[in-house]
Amino acid sequence: MLKGFKEFISRGSAIDLAVGMIIGAAFTAVVTALVDGVINPLIGGIFGQPNFDDVLAFHIGDATVMPGTVLTALINFLLVAVALYFFIIVPMNKLADMRKKPAEDETSPELSDEAALLVEIRDLLKTNSDQA
Repeated sequence: MLKGFKEFISRGSAIDLAVGMIIGAAFTAVVTALVDGVINPLIGGIFGQPNFDDVLAFHIGDATVMPGTVLTALINFLLVAVALYFFIIVPMNKLADMRKKPAEDETSPELSDEAALLVEIRDLLKTNSDQA
């Protein structure tokens, strides 16, 4: 059992997972700062209050039921998703596309007429040798 655990821990996927968790925890602070410091104040400035905790609140005996907290959590989730998409995913995709384009241009240069003719001859010879 210990041998199996040792193999699991020393596998690259477990180490990658640990690194991902640490980076994710550090990244959470960035996203939280973006939502709490920029997006929520903008919503508060436009609509008056950045949370909906007291919306539809009612009392049953001494308890206060606050369904607005679920609405606030859903809106915060959507805000985090929007912030991640537009401020992280879109720029990273653009960066990946920019990195990919020069490599594609270098690997597939435009063939001259002579080179295209040689490729065609090669393909014909290969087809004929396969049929024989």
